[in-house]
Amino acid sequence: MKYLSYLSLLSLLVLMSCGPEEKSIDEVLENGTQAEIEQKRKTLNTSMLDLKNKLKKLDEKLSEFEEDYTYALVEAMELEPKAFKHYIKILGEATTDENILIYPEFSGNLKDIYIDEGQEVKKGDVLAKIDDGGVSNQLAELKARRDLAKTRFERQKRLWDQNIGSEIQFLEAETAYEQLNNSVEQVENQLKKSVIYAPFNGKIDEIITDRGQVVSPGQTPIFRILNLDQMYVSANVPENYVGSIKVGSEAIVSFGAIEKRFISEVTQVSSNISQNNRNFRVKVAIPDSIEFVKPNLIATLEINNYKTSDAIVIPEDILRENAQGQSFTYALTMENDSLGVADFRELKLGKRYQGEIEVLEGLNTSDIVVTEGARTIKKGEKVKVLNFQKNN
Repeated sequence: MKYLSYLSLLSLLVLMSCGPEEKSIDEVLENGTQAEIEQKRKTLNTSMLDLKNKLKKLDEKLSEFEEDYTYALVEAMELEPKAFKHYIKILGEATTDENILIYPEFSGNLKDIYIDEGQEVKKGDVLAKIDDGGVSNQLAELKARRDLAKTRFERQKRLWDQNIGSEIQFLEAETAYEQLNNSVEQVENQLKKSVIYAPFNGKIDEIITDRGQVVSPGQTPIFRILNLDQMYVSANVPENYVGSIKVGSEAIVSFGAIEKRFISEVTQVSSNISQNNRNFRVKVAIPDSIEFVKPNLIATLEINNYKTSDAIVIPEDILRENAQGQSFTYALTMENDSLGVADFRELKLGKRYQGEIEVLEGLNTSDIVVTEGARTIKKGEKVKVLNFQKNN
């Protein structure tokens, strides 16, 4: 900043003070009286003081423009304690415990199918019948023989109660009846297996075997039945999160294929860690209101494994690192509303999530940190803050 010299100022005052009615300085000096000279000096001195005050105001205003070039320009954020949550992201898939293939328990020809694909059924409904291969005839014959044996046994028992007949005759009749009764029960149980029942309420998703085909236990699947009313997401979690994920932990579920996203919770945590992949299994409930979810549909899970209500959190992109790998940032000690001094702060960091990071040590809840321009400043440097923002 260049300032007017005293002589320049005096010349300017002379020009300003001269008017058509006033004598010039030369005239006053040459012909003026002592009183005229003293009055002229007084007038010039008053004008000079007024001009100095005006110049001072102009200099102060100009200095504001010069500060923008003198100080580094930054943006800053005033810290406030806030809630902070951390989530882990893993993949899972939709499933249900009631999604099974129904196999026959009886060998034979698949005689009748009583339902259609997509049909809703109740537990115990008859789904199909296998030709029993004459077992029903065998059962009828056994029942007739059992009825006869029962009659003989009851007659022999009445005689024995009257002390008539031998004990051997009574025991033989009793044994014959019991053997035939057991045989009937066995054949009845065998015959029941020729009928296929619904094991639970659900939907027949697929009829796998056609009517007329020969089926065998454990080898020929006949139906797929499933119940979509109690579906959940199953996922494997690495063992290093044991203890931080519990029943009730918040979980954000996303099904990309059907564009569904909702908040749920962990309903089950496995007590076993797999030796193969060092993971443990978790289940996350799927509300009944979520439509179009199918078994094996891929889901993305974000499970909350850490939260605090009063964390010091800063944007991750304002962090810097020194040559030793130590993270640091700058906090500001403010001199007024716009000027502050950069204070170097080494940081101990916590968890990171979605562009934010928790600061465990190095900052206080009332600090003001530099968010833009930190790369151009140094420790102890005075800076000018162009914009303040709250850490909400």
